[in-house]
Amino acid sequence: MKKNLLICLFTIALSSTFYAQDNSGFKKETVEFIKITGAAKAFEKAIAQIGAMVPETNKEAYTNEANGTLEPLYNQMADLYMAEFTAAEITQLINFYKTDLGKKLASKQVELTQKAMAFGQSWGMKVQAIAQKYQ
Repeated sequence: MKKNLLICLFTIALSSTFYAQDNSGFKKETVEFIKITGAAKAFEKAIAQIGAMVPETNKEAYTNEANGTLEPLYNQMADLYMAEFTAAEITQLINFYKTDLGKKLASKQVELTQKAMAFGQSWGMKVQAIAQKYQ
């Protein structure tokens, strides 16, 4: 009985190790996908904008520390994408973003999202006014 239990535990531990290795490759590829969609440039821009108030004497230290926050952020974002997309789908998305059209989308994505958010806010205010009319 003890022998069977040990074999079972060893099998679980071994399969967990293989899953973690497979999962780390999937995560690495997902992080790559997130970076090529334009997120990396957006985060770099945000770090620079926020750091504009940092004195030049501290700018390098600030930039290094701020950049150090990116990898954990990418990993959190990757977990979100990995819950919604398979490894094969992420590969397909990466392949798309490496095309000319994908590169164009990536370069425009942040600007388009910001403009779309402004449209959404304006629309939300209109709908709120309509709702108030019926209260």
